[in-house]
Amino acid sequence: MGHHHHHGHGHDHGPDHGHEHTHEGASGPLPAAMDPEVPDAELSPDQLSRRSMLRRAGLLSAGVAGAGVLAGTGAAMATSPGNTRGGGGNGGGNGRLLWLAGDHHIHTQYSSDGQYRVIDQVRNGARHGLDWMVITDHGGAQHSRIGVERVNPDIREARDAHEDTLVFQGLEWNIPAAEHGTVFVHPGSNEVDVLKQFETDYDGGVNNASANTPQNEALAIAGLDFLAGQVRRRRVRDALMLANHPARQGVDSPHEIRAWRDAQPRIAVGFEGAPGHQAAGIPTPHGPGSGRGFYTGSPGANSFPGYPAESYRTWGGFDWMTATVGGLWDSLLSEGKRWSISANSDSHVNYADTSDRPEDTDFEANGFHGDPVYRGSGLNLTAGDFWPGQYSRTHVGAQGFSYAAVMEGIREGRIWVDHGGLISALDAQVRGGNRSAGLGGTLHVRRGTHVELTMEIALANGPNWARFVPKLARVDVIRGVVTGAADDRDTFHAPETGVATSFEVNKSTGSVTFTYRLGRVDRPTYVRLRGTDGNRSQPGLNGASVDPSGPALDVLGDADPWLDLWFYSNPIWVLPE
Repeated sequence: MGHHHHHGHGHDHGPDHGHEHTHEGASGPLPAAMDPEVPDAELSPDQLSRRSMLRRAGLLSAGVAGAGVLAGTGAAMATSPGNTRGGGGNGGGNGRLLWLAGDHHIHTQYSSDGQYRVIDQVRNGARHGLDWMVITDHGGAQHSRIGVERVNPDIREARDAHEDTLVFQGLEWNIPAAEHGTVFVHPGSNEVDVLKQFETDYDGGVNNASANTPQNEALAIAGLDFLAGQVRRRRVRDALMLANHPARQGVDSPHEIRAWRDAQPRIAVGFEGAPGHQAAGIPTPHGPGSGRGFYTGSPGANSFPGYPAESYRTWGGFDWMTATVGGLWDSLLSEGKRWSISANSDSHVNYADTSDRPEDTDFEANGFHGDPVYRGSGLNLTAGDFWPGQYSRTHVGAQGFSYAAVMEGIREGRIWVDHGGLISALDAQVRGGNRSAGLGGTLHVRRGTHVELTMEIALANGPNWARFVPKLARVDVIRGVVTGAADDRDTFHAPETGVATSFEVNKSTGSVTFTYRLGRVDRPTYVRLRGTDGNRSQPGLNGASVDPSGPALDVLGDADPWLDLWFYSNPIWVLPE
């Protein structure tokens, strides 16, 4: 039963056959840190630190979850990778998932406002416990002409140097008529060609298509259609798009988000629940003294006029679209269609780092900056970013350790996100009628069936990267009703969504289990989870009856991200028939 630990490039006779086989098998061998057959003595320092994090979360002994789906990173410890299929294809509870932490929004020296080498970002992401990362340099004239090709050998080298970290190539798309988005593809021999053609033909910056016009909105849809066509023709094995910092400038109108999702629901699958740049809120003189996420703006010419003033700020570090219970995210979910949230670093230049871009760099001509140089004594306290994995993590339930499995987990909505290592692992299941479903999954039951939600949470159990042990104070269950497609494509209200119940957490180590009874379910429903350290809260924008104690509006210039920690999960659906 034991599988030998070797990073074998097992042949995969799927659509991508004939391309490089690195990490392309349906399920590669487990990373060494997660593989119980590899003794501690054989691990590198990075792998050893990863293993100790997993042990702390109680995951190496399969300690979390008596349920079938083990939660937390590296939880399939007890099974070999060949035995990690999910139950019934619906995210159900019979299979075991690996929960892999990652970051889909990372910049390098190939971005005009970036600084680091690819290997710097990957090495630090691995050190901070990430299993997967997406390199997303800004779309634009230099990148489409030079950067998209120049960065690829760096990414390939990083894949070889860090075999236990999946490194995707993507880009940050200037979505025509809208904000930015991450676009990334499954590795393979056409990854550069497909991204280059996509960027050249459909990037809003390259094509002067940023203005809020119907033609530009149509160009965004055409870009998603192009990606779907590349997957259909098997030029790349898979492609995904996630919208970045969606409320920052107010230019992602509700109808545009719905249009992306409805046009290509297998490509456009979600948005950042929390933006990067979280260190930006640290007060001066110790930090930039800005807003978390650099969310400091106000409406502009292309902004959607219906959005309130509060939407241009973060709430407990999260984007208003996600943080407002009964708000825009819930209005999408109440249509009964998947839409996922993520959290990431958006790392460009990192807080308290000791390096700078070299002075003699010529990005316009070269398409990249020279390698970073030592900045001399003193730390960079005006930078607003964290290293990948240092503060924000997106945990994806994958049916194996592979690029394909991570992409499928994101598409299926098997995601929970956290800030500051608030919790170590999360397992949530709804059960009824002898069936169960986990995050992103759907439970089909007879009308009137008793349904209950159980959640098991591994607490922090050790210091985060700011060197303190965060304490989870409260967990909220948010419940909504599926009311069908919205009559008004620009609505951002879900009037029947609210906080159904809250649980106080009265311990600081080990794990906690809570149960919420949904009762006899007779209408299509979804539940999602949220948790907090309890440091800052206020009633939600839709009133205390909807959200009595939600995240508080972040204060510009005084928002230390480490003192206001939250986790959020994607929903689980219950559909009575």
